[in-house]
Amino acid sequence: MASLALRKRGEMTWEVTADARPDMRVPARLYADEKLLDAIRRDRSLDQLVNVATLRGLRGCVYAMPDVHEGYGFPVGGVAATDARTGVISPGGVGYDINCGVRLLAAEVTADDVGGRVEGIVHDLARSIPSGQGRGGALSLDDEELDRVLEEGCRYLVERGLASADDLEAIEAGGRLAGAEAAAVSERAKERGRNQLGTLGSGNHFVEVGVVDEVFDEAAAAAFGLRARQVTLLIHSGSRGLGHQVCTDYVKLMDRVMARYDIVLPDRELACAPLDSPEGQRYFAAMSAAGNFAWSNRQLIAEGGRKVFRRALGGAGALRLVYDVAHNLAKLEEHDGVRLCVHRKGATRAFGPSHPETPARYRGAGQPVIIPGSMGTASYVLAGTDAALGLSFGSTCHGAGRAMSRTAARRAAKGQDVRRELEGAGIVVRCASAGELAEEAPIAYKDVDRVVNVVHEVGIARKVARLRPLGVVKG
Repeated sequence: MASLALRKRGEMTWEVTADARPDMRVPARLYADEKLLDAIRRDRSLDQLVNVATLRGLRGCVYAMPDVHEGYGFPVGGVAATDARTGVISPGGVGYDINCGVRLLAAEVTADDVGGRVEGIVHDLARSIPSGQGRGGALSLDDEELDRVLEEGCRYLVERGLASADDLEAIEAGGRLAGAEAAAVSERAKERGRNQLGTLGSGNHFVEVGVVDEVFDEAAAAAFGLRARQVTLLIHSGSRGLGHQVCTDYVKLMDRVMARYDIVLPDRELACAPLDSPEGQRYFAAMSAAGNFAWSNRQLIAEGGRKVFRRALGGAGALRLVYDVAHNLAKLEEHDGVRLCVHRKGATRAFGPSHPETPARYRGAGQPVIIPGSMGTASYVLAGTDAALGLSFGSTCHGAGRAMSRTAARRAAKGQDVRRELEGAGIVVRCASAGELAEEAPIAYKDVDRVVNVVHEVGIARKVARLRPLGVVKG
C-alpha cells in the first residue's frame, strides 16, 4: 500500500483514486480515523481493497469499513457492488462463513431483576447450546427436511414450531433468500451441515448475556424496544461447515472457469465468474441456501436461549427478537434504479427509515444494526441511515475488527490470564478451550468505541444504545 497514495477526502474518509493503478476500475474508499488508519496499515487489507477495485462490472467505489482487516481475497470489512447484468460475483467477497451474523434478543427484565442468577444462566447456555468445531445439534434432519431449510430458511422453522411470524419480521430478508436452491449445494456440504443446526461453532462465535449500559437515542431505542438496564442476549454464529464447504466448492469451480470468460485478476483468491453465467448463478443459489441455513441456525440457538431464560426466570424470562442481521452475503439490490449484486464481507446492511426493506416496525428509526465488540468490551446497537445508500451502498461496520491474527493473539495472551481478567471485571466466561479464549482476547481487536464513532460521524449508521457484557459463552 505504501506505493499507492491514500488521499484524505474528509475528516474520516480516505481514498485511492482509480488512476492509481492501471487495472483499477473504480476508486477504493476507506472510512477511518487517524488511529484506526495506523492499525489498518499493518496488514494487507488496503492492498486487497485495491485488488477488489479491479473486478468487472463495479459501480461507484469499493469500500472498507473502519473495522477492516486482511481476509481471503477481499478484506474483511469490505463492500463492493457489481452490475447484475455485466458484473461478476466472487465467493471471496462473501467469505467462508456465509451469513455469519448477529442476532439480538431483549428480555423484559433488568439486570437488577436477574441479580445473582447470571452465572447460572451462562452455565445453562453453555450446557444447552452445543459449541466447538464439529459439534452437532439436537435437531436431526433427513434429506427432504434439510433441503427445505436450505430453500425456505426460517419460514420452514415456523412450520416446525421453532419460529414465529414475529421473529420473521425482525430478521433480515425475513430469514429467507429467495434465490436459494438446495440442488446447488454439494452432498459434501450437506453432510457437513446436516447435524449442525442450533450449534455455535468455534472461533469468534459466541452467545453473550448483556445489559443496556447507555442509551444515546431515546426515540430509536424505544422503537427497538430497548431501555437502560435491560438484559439482552446476543448471538454470533453462521452457516458452520455447510457454508465453509459451499465457499470451498465454488472457489475451485470459478478458478477453473475464469479463463473462459477472459477474467484476469491480480489475486487468484478473488476468483469469480459473471453473475449471469451458469457458474455465477449456481454459486448465488448455493450461497443463498447457505445463508438460509445460517439464519435457521441462529433461530435454533435463540430458541435454546429462550428455554434457558424461562428455566431461570419463569414467565419473566421471555426474550423478544430485536433484529438479526447478516455480515457475509452477496445480495441483489436496487441502487439508483440499477440492479446490483452487493458483496458485503464482514460488513452489515444499514438501511435507513425510508428504505422499503426496513421492517415496518422500525421505519421511524431505521434498520437496527448490531455491532458486537470483543469479550470484555461493549457492543452497540445502531440504526441505519438513508445517507448510507450513497455513502456505502447502505452498509456499515460489523464489529470491532481484528487488530492481530489468531496466531499472534495466542502468542500475546494466555487463555487463563484472559479468563482471570474477564472474571475480574465481573464477566462470567464459559469456554472449553484456553487457546480459543486467547485467540479472542480483547487485545486482539480494535477499539469498538472508536470504530462505531467513525460510522456515526460519517453518517452511515447512528448510535442508539451500548451493551455491556455480563457473561459470555465462547465457541
